[in-house]
Amino acid sequence: MSLVESFANIAVGYVVALLSQLAIFPMFGIHVTLTDNLAIGAWFTVISLVRSYVLRRWFNGLKFKVRA
Repeated sequence: MSLVESFANIAVGYVVALLSQLAIFPMFGIHVTLTDNLAIGAWFTVISLVRSYVLRRWFNGLKFKVRA
């Protein structure tokens, strides 16, 4: 179930990012195509995955050091 939860989190995050871009970019005069918005959302999703992984590994390392 952890794998299902991870995929659901990624999918929901991507949709939220895409909808946010579609709403917020025009308020700042940024007008890009839907294709570009999809690509930008994908990059932000990849960055978020890497960030989450690094933080999880870092915190797991801290937890391990505390026990030792």
